[in-house]
Amino acid sequence: MENNNPLSPHIQIYRWHISSLVSISHRITGILNIVAITVICFWIASLLLGENSYELTNIFLKSIFGKFIIIGLTWSFSFQILSEIRHLIMDLGYGFELRTTKITGLIVIIGSFIMTVFIYLMGKQFI
Repeated sequence: MENNNPLSPHIQIYRWHISSLVSISHRITGILNIVAITVICFWIASLLLGENSYELTNIFLKSIFGKFIIIGLTWSFSFQILSEIRHLIMDLGYGFELRTTKITGLIVIIGSFIMTVFIYLMGKQFI
């Protein structure tokens, strides 16, 4: 018996929306942030082991790959903060209109990049 019905018809007709992108990204950045906080805690704990362990971490963070990770985590935390504020407002019962969800989703996405650049410039003492 062969069944010719599609397994997931919603995949064939589904259109991506800003809200779905923000929701999925919110979940991914949440997991990344938990891992990052754990690594940061181990890094701080390694300071107790002496100057050599700190020096290895310092060399890594000054490398191009280390800087890329720092900037990526800065964006991830910025995105998570703005997305959490958006969810808090929605938990209060506001912002469920289609136009409002699009606008707040764009604010989260664009705002996270702006916050990342702002934090980077503050770290470089340009601001």
